Amino acid sequence: MPGRHVTRQQKRLFMESRHHHSQSVAAAKGGFSERTGRRIETEHRRPSPPPGGRRVRKTADPFQGLWDSEIRPMLEAEPGLRAVTLLEEMQRRHPDHDWDRLRRSLERRVRAWSAEHGAERAVIFRQDHIPGQQGLSDFTDMGDVAVSIAGQPLDHRLYHFVLAYSAWEHAEPVLGGESFTALAVGLQNALWALGGVPAEHRSDSLSAAFRNLDHDARRDQTCRYEAFCAHYGMTPTRNTTGVAHENGAIESQHGHLKRSIAQALLLRSSRNFESLDAYRAWIADLIGRRNARRAKMVRLECAALSELPPHRISDYDEATVFVTSSSGFVLRKVFYSVPSRLISFRLRVRLYDDRLECFHGGSSPVLTLRRGRSHGNGRRGHVVDYRHVIHSLRRKPMALLNLVYRDALFPRPAYRLAWERLIAVGDTRIACRTMVALLALAHERGCEAELAAALTEQMREAPDGASATAFTIDVSALRARFAPIPALMPDIVVNLPPVAGYDALLPSLGVAA
Repeated sequence: MPGRHVTRQQKRLFMESRHHHSQSVAAAKGGFSERTGRRIETEHRRPSPPPGGRRVRKTADPFQGLWDSEIRPMLEAEPGLRAVTLLEEMQRRHPDHDWDRLRRSLERRVRAWSAEHGAERAVIFRQDHIPGQQGLSDFTDMGDVAVSIAGQPLDHRLYHFVLAYSAWEHAEPVLGGESFTALAVGLQNALWALGGVPAEHRSDSLSAAFRNLDHDARRDQTCRYEAFCAHYGMTPTRNTTGVAHENGAIESQHGHLKRSIAQALLLRSSRNFESLDAYRAWIADLIGRRNARRAKMVRLECAALSELPPHRISDYDEATVFVTSSSGFVLRKVFYSVPSRLISFRLRVRLYDDRLECFHGGSSPVLTLRRGRSHGNGRRGHVVDYRHVIHSLRRKPMALLNLVYRDALFPRPAYRLAWERLIAVGDTRIACRTMVALLALAHERGCEAELAAALTEQMREAPDGASATAFTIDVSALRARFAPIPALMPDIVVNLPPVAGYDALLPSLGVAA
């Protein structure tokens, strides 16, 4: 049709038809005139441009010669310059040009120049993994998953172990940072759950685990890690610092695992767990289902694994502490309270990722404490159990007012809120005595959770705002409410048979009456 461009499909149909038809018939099949057919056939017979020949530009240069005079020299001097950086520089040099509409053109030309003259890039070499050869360990942050324990956000990481060949994996929550203890505990749990040992263990540079350690402590941790691998017969290897793709077999699994956890949490309809043990069990169940899909590959790899040693190796740090008159000790910038009977004793402490086991003399721990963490701003952390000090606090209730670890002393948020409401009244003496009495009641009657619920209900019913100065807590009523139920002795009636009745048994025993 006149005034319409001939498409490539029409040209291809015309050239195919020319093998069997005349020019006029082939042009009719293509949908254009015979004259257009002659032109197309003439262009087709022209020799191709020589290799490396440049196409002749039919439109004006959009950069108006600035590519050869300014842009290309900048790229030749610094090949790492991005197109957007060059665009901003040209806008500064030549503000009269409309550079915004040339952004895509500049990006295409920079990309074409980089393909021909750009610097060499790093090459990723895909590896063919051997069964039983390599296991990899790493940590991944779980802050974006937003898991909570009993309503409190859980700041944690996951220790992640993966076999390179079969992709069998093990993961468990880590409450602290990347430490040798967390690595040793997680790796041993993974190996004993797997039932075998790979020939090589690969990790990152472990810089996070050795951060803030002096030279002697760093050397000691290095020796412990080497001894750990020697105990299991593994060769320790590390990837280059800052080169994540050298750990690609586990880095890619991080993303898959975190997506699986996020999807499973959506199906669960809640990100809150009753306890840390419940969250650990949920993670273990999810990992087990993922490993079940790899059962065939895992069986092949397990046949190539080495046997486990007869026993586990120590996977904790040790320290010796002195219990002060404050009924506690300080370890790694955290104050821990202990029963007052241990004042002036020295304790051996085993530090795990989530707990402390305290020993005195014997082989069994005398006390197990929750592991605490110091604050990032340098302030000391506190792990305090009010049961350890309540007997002394009852004799000195005013000590609660300016107690260093007062906030950590309250076992539940309801107690802290009750303290704030009481102290707002203005009578600090009554506030201290009331709170100490509540803590003593919770300890003596074993009603910590029930008492917290009662306090929450009482504060909800109490007036708020300007009239909150009338807020009081009737400790006597709470004592009566949680008083033990008096035990009633049952009435036992004993009916004694007459003595003469025993004479009837004598003949059956062969004895004369």
